[in-house]
Amino acid sequence: MTITIERRQIDFQRDGKEFPVDPKELVFDGGFTVPETNAFGQSFRDYDAESERKKAVEEFYRMNHINQSYDFVKRMRKEYGKLDRVEMSIWQCIELLNEFVDESDPDLDEPQIEHLLQTAEAIRKDYPNEDWLHLTGLIHDLGKVLLHSSFGQLPQWAVVGDTFPVGCAFDDSNVHKKFFEGNPDYNNPKYNTKNGVYSEGCGLDNVLMSWGHDDYMYLVAKENKTTLPSAGLFIIRYHSFYPLHKFGAYSHLMSEEDKENLKWLHIFNKYDLYSKSKVRIDVDKVKPYYLSLIEKYFPAKLKW
Repeated sequence: MTITIERRQIDFQRDGKEFPVDPKELVFDGGFTVPETNAFGQSFRDYDAESERKKAVEEFYRMNHINQSYDFVKRMRKEYGKLDRVEMSIWQCIELLNEFVDESDPDLDEPQIEHLLQTAEAIRKDYPNEDWLHLTGLIHDLGKVLLHSSFGQLPQWAVVGDTFPVGCAFDDSNVHKKFFEGNPDYNNPKYNTKNGVYSEGCGLDNVLMSWGHDDYMYLVAKENKTTLPSAGLFIIRYHSFYPLHKFGAYSHLMSEEDKENLKWLHIFNKYDLYSKSKVRIDVDKVKPYYLSLIEKYFPAKLKW
C-alpha cells in the first residue's frame, strides 16, 4: 500500500547533505524524488477521484467493512494459522503473485512482483546496510497468495485493503467509514467502545487486526521462525494499517516497542508509495541478491 506526506517546503538532510523539497513531490531518504501522481494521473490514495477503478474500489470497501467482524477474524486466524496448505520457498510464492492485481488499490493495476521489487530496490538504494529492510520490502505483500486457489481463493475483501483493529470502535479515519454501519460489531456494546475488548497500552500483538495478507504473512514469517528483527515483522503486519501510521488512530493501544517499530514503518511506507510508479526492474539481475537474503533470514521451505 501507499502513503503520502504533508505538502510543505522543507529541506531534507542526510549525511550532512541538504536536499530541497518541492512541495509537489515526495522525497526519499537518499534525496531523489518521484512525481505525486499515480498511474491514473491522480494523487496517491485519492479514493474520491473519478477513475475507472473508483467504483470497484468503493465496492471492495463496502464488502470489507461489512464482513470484517471480530468473530470472522478469529475464525480466519484459527484456520490459516495452521499453515497446512502447502510448503514452498519465498521465491516460489513471489512467482505465484504474478497472477493477481489488487482491486482495493486506486494507484496500481500491475502484477504484484513489480511492486515488490520496486519497493525493495528503492529501499536498498537509500539503506544499503539494512538488508533486513530490503527483504521486508520484497516479502511484505506475499500474503496475497490467499487469493490463489491453493489457499482457498479468498475474496479480495478478505485479503487486501487498508487494515484496522476489530474488537473495538471503528475509527473515523478508516477509508469509506460509512460502510461499517453494516458490520455486526458496529452496534455491539462489547466491541464498539474506544478500548472494546482491549486495554490501553496492551500492545498491538494483543490486538486482532482485520484479516488479510498483512496478518497472514506475519503469521507465516513468525511461525516459520524467521530471524528478521521485530521491526521487520511489525512492518509486515501493519503496513496497511493506515489509520495508525497516517492519522495516529488507535495509538492508545500501542506498547513502547510498538512506538519504536512505528518509526521504521514510517520509513518503509515512503518506498511502498514509490513502487506504484512505472519504473521497471531487471528481475534476473537482482534475483541472486534477494535469494541470498532469503537464505539468511528464512528456511529453504516454509509452511503456508
